[in-house]
Amino acid sequence: MGGRISELLMISALTSTGKILESPCMRRGVAELPLHWGKAPVWLFERMERLIRAVAEVIVAEFGPEEMLRRFSDPVWFQSLGCVAGFDWHSSGLTTTVCGALKEGIKGLERDLGIFVCGGKGRASRRTPDGIRTFAEIFGLNGERLVNVSRLVAKVDSSALQDGYQIYHHIFIGTKKGNWAVVQQGMNTGTRWARRYHWFSEGLESFVVEPHKAIAGAPTPVVLNMVAFEAEEARSAVVSLAGQSPEKTLHEITRIKLPQHHPVLISDIATGHLKKVLLTTYENPPADFVQFLLVPGVGPKTVRALALVAEVIYGAPLSFRDPVTYCFAHGGKDGYPYPVNRQDYDRSLSLLEAGIKEAKIGNREKLDALKRLERWSRCLTISQ
Repeated sequence: MGGRISELLMISALTSTGKILESPCMRRGVAELPLHWGKAPVWLFERMERLIRAVAEVIVAEFGPEEMLRRFSDPVWFQSLGCVAGFDWHSSGLTTTVCGALKEGIKGLERDLGIFVCGGKGRASRRTPDGIRTFAEIFGLNGERLVNVSRLVAKVDSSALQDGYQIYHHIFIGTKKGNWAVVQQGMNTGTRWARRYHWFSEGLESFVVEPHKAIAGAPTPVVLNMVAFEAEEARSAVVSLAGQSPEKTLHEITRIKLPQHHPVLISDIATGHLKKVLLTTYENPPADFVQFLLVPGVGPKTVRALALVAEVIYGAPLSFRDPVTYCFAHGGKDGYPYPVNRQDYDRSLSLLEAGIKEAKIGNREKLDALKRLERWSRCLTISQ
């Protein structure tokens, strides 16, 4: 039954609108993503590249480049694609491997598909701005605007949302129209869990007010959430503090006395670094919280320090609500619910690639058949 299950999952991942098999239990609870060290076997990653490239070609041909962004910003669809590709359903490696397979799989096809992928894990993530500028020039886009988007998204998830996860993976997916999606992941080496953050330009009204499309991970007991809707007063107070004399703000911090159970502690604050940052913001006050986050040197400790002053001295309530969402239930590489069957995988690849080639010359029978089979399999699953 393994091959049959994987075939139906693949068809659903390819042709659904992000609601895999429409089961109501599929989108409740949370995902637990344990940190798994190592990397995907070469034989599997090569196949994942081909499969995900084929998926991208089908989606772009059927729905346009923007649909790829929409799919990747949906954590359920993203997770299902990783499962279809044969990776672990509950592994931190699914994120980096799926994103890496997309980046490598479409390399050289960016002009034809109208999409591009920059960034990755570690050093590759630090090269994201250069990659964005390169593709922006190819597609005639405002590269600096997109670079600022990439920087701001990274700053939000590392400084404005402090949930105990250090960002180590950042992938930026753009289209020829200038739309974008970001998938990034953080790790908590203490708990050995990972957390994935999904962003999408479509419908995004603010980078600092409930901006995420979704966040996948295990709940965290203590979170400083400066992008929560209810933290608006705190954000405004932090911007105001950033424009004041550094001596005045640092003096206020020395007067603060907190109970030991307070989520933000005085010991969290590095006053020497904070003074340097405040000198910068005092000379050139940020207009809003977005501009404050983009100031060089502003990081988690700066945000925590000013948030603490905002709450204790000025009465601006902070939010400690964890915004994590979404659950998943599939298996794959590690043998759950069954080991990856290479013959089934290669047969599916041949089917997809042949369908794409024939569609390009006007023969759409195979792709249309996939659509019909997906609709049938969805009805069958629901009825059971």
